[in-house]
Amino acid sequence: MTKLDTNGKVLVAGAGGFIGGWLVKSLLQKGYSDIRCVDIKPIEDWYQVFDETENLVLDLKNPQAAKIASENTEAIYNLAADMGGMGFIEANKALCMLSVLINTNLLIEAKANQTKKFFFASSACVYNQDKQMATDNPGLPEEDAYPAMPEDGYGWEKLFSERMCRHFSEDFGIQVRIARFHNVYGPSGTFDGGREKAPAAICRKVASAKLSGVHKIDIWGDGEQTRSFTYIDDTIEGIHRLMESDFQDPINLGSDEMVSINQLVDVAEKIAGIKLERNYQLDAPKGVRGRNSDNTLIKKVLNWAPSISLERGLGANYKWIYSELEKQVK
Repeated sequence: MTKLDTNGKVLVAGAGGFIGGWLVKSLLQKGYSDIRCVDIKPIEDWYQVFDETENLVLDLKNPQAAKIASENTEAIYNLAADMGGMGFIEANKALCMLSVLINTNLLIEAKANQTKKFFFASSACVYNQDKQMATDNPGLPEEDAYPAMPEDGYGWEKLFSERMCRHFSEDFGIQVRIARFHNVYGPSGTFDGGREKAPAAICRKVASAKLSGVHKIDIWGDGEQTRSFTYIDDTIEGIHRLMESDFQDPINLGSDEMVSINQLVDVAEKIAGIKLERNYQLDAPKGVRGRNSDNTLIKKVLNWAPSISLERGLGANYKWIYSELEKQVK
């Protein structure tokens, strides 16, 4: 295990986003004293802002911006990307692909600065879609990314960027760490506007139904499509453990508690204490038929895997979203 110096400068790219904000908070709690936070959004739009950190608004698709962001860094965490839930991904393939510029620029600067470690936030969307045609998916081991046929747009960008990380490691000695996230959710994240993912969308719809008294819910697809959902605390813990390890290949960082969307709604209803009439929107974006994380490798490499149950995590997420919606109606 190789731990980073908590006094060294750390860049969190995408710090204004959902996962980035929680990562910065965790790094501060671990005693990191020199954190540079960068995001393209105005600071007032960041999900979490910390006065103890250096906060910069930069477009990392611009090489000069990446140079400024990466200067004198000991470690880079690249969570910056143009992304969202399935509705956003399917409608914005070109925007998603442009995120390749961010990772490319940051890797170039990591090489120039002799940055010790480089973390890249990849995605389960890299997996071959032929392996995800059935709802009873047994779990996707890391090798199932090849032969390559990932999610169009977003998935291709992530897979290409993984390869960039690999070759910068081989050719220039940069210590890379690559985590394939599986549907990360939790408080202080996007829950409306079109970029939200399924757990947040379902929590919002159920909370809205409870607040309005209109006990109906729209569900994209037939509700039988399956996924696993990873609570934010598990994701952050996994990032830290991976960065402290010596493992450089892509690795699943996701829960292996697979449920259907209908079961996800069941859990949210139970938390809210209501039952809803379901309206299935069969023409809505729904992605692959079944996806689950195979955690064999992460258990072997890190002697750990995500363990927070969906019911526990969704309970915290629902409580936060309900309180946010309550503020809007008051």
